[in-house]
Amino acid sequence: MLEIGKYKKLIIVKKTDFGVYLSEGKSDSEKVLLPRKQVPEGSELGDEIEVFLFRDSKDRLISSTRKPLITVGQVAFLECREVTKIGAFLDMGLERDLLLPYHEMVYRVKAGDRCLVTMYVDKSGRLAATGRVYNFLRTDSPYKTGDEVNCTIYEIHETLGAFVAVDGIYSGLIPAKEWTGEHECGQTIKARVTKVRSDGKLNLAIRDKAYVQIKPDSDTILDLIRKNGGKLPFNDKADPDLIKKECHMSKNAFKRAVGHLLKNDLITINDDSIELIKEN
Repeated sequence: MLEIGKYKKLIIVKKTDFGVYLSEGKSDSEKVLLPRKQVPEGSELGDEIEVFLFRDSKDRLISSTRKPLITVGQVAFLECREVTKIGAFLDMGLERDLLLPYHEMVYRVKAGDRCLVTMYVDKSGRLAATGRVYNFLRTDSPYKTGDEVNCTIYEIHETLGAFVAVDGIYSGLIPAKEWTGEHECGQTIKARVTKVRSDGKLNLAIRDKAYVQIKPDSDTILDLIRKNGGKLPFNDKADPDLIKKECHMSKNAFKRAVGHLLKNDLITINDDSIELIKEN
């Protein structure tokens, strides 16, 4: 059986002026065209060739000796060539682009974006892409707790956190308590492994350990106070969501940084605000 979206070793069973026809070698097997420009030089009847199977612009089954950037079930970064009324068309390294339908996007993409997707066969038997890659990411990463990694954000969940692909292939999560909200889907960022779960998936943090993070957090708060004319219109008792939105840090991190500034006589805390009383 010839399955699109996959590699297949087939036998040349017929030669024509416009290419060769390939099949599995059985008398009743389906035949597929390999265009002339794709036929290896010196190929003869009975030779075996490995090809990638897909459908052309007229929806005909066709093969190629070119190596696509993605196959069915594989996760890869593909560049968006254009966005149309039906979705985004991604460069998959072949003569035909791959459609990412709107309903398979986890965020709205635009031309030039590098999209993390997996390939699947849709209900009409055509190849398509989806940004819902969670179930296709690997769980056998070589990383351990404390390692620094590069990860790409592919989905943000309000209560769970940010789902990421480490190195573009391994499954990871930045839990909500570690998620500061300053990054967007599609961005590649650095993170630190905080836990390797029993299922092999990685828990991550984009901030340093508390004792290291206090100084940059303190600087962030000072900058905010200065931009607000020397006064921040809330204090360390504010709602955690407000702190995360305005400062991109958790309430605990905010309180640690405020305590650091207070200890160094740089601020004063009022009932509903924080004021700068001394410059560095």
